[in-house]
Amino acid sequence: MKSKLTLFFIFLFVSAQSQKYANHWYFGCNSAIDFNSGVPVVLSNSAMCQAEGCSSISDDAGNLLFYTDGSTVWDNTHVTMANGVGLGGNASSTQSALIVRQPGTTTTYYIFTTDGFNGGNGLQYNVVDMTQNGGLELLQ
Repeated sequence: MKSKLTLFFIFLFVSAQSQKYANHWYFGCNSAIDFNSGVPVVLSNSAMCQAEGCSSISDDAGNLLFYTDGSTVWDNTHVTMANGVGLGGNASSTQSALIVRQPGTTTTYYIFTTDGFNGGNGLQYNVVDMTQNGGLELLQ
């Protein structure tokens, strides 16, 4: 039993290491950090300038897919995605955006956005389908 439990934890550790969805952090004004090499690498290629809430997502290999400030979404080439403006988030919202992958797929993502205090947008979501336009288009 003890060896089975040890094998379980080894498998769990190895499988957890293979998921690199958070290997790119895009934040602040034109700032980012890449964790793919195991050592944080500072990047200055971001198109975003956001003081508070923002979110980014990578694929399971650690390649940047897109990032957002809750109002605009940029693709991995740092260009605004088609249909990627007016998401409903607010620059003064502490967590203006959260990216979640749709369960059971590796190509569909939800961007949940929240408005600022007393804003009229509340909680909204947008869909990104990475199979559309080569992963460069946001579906509303």
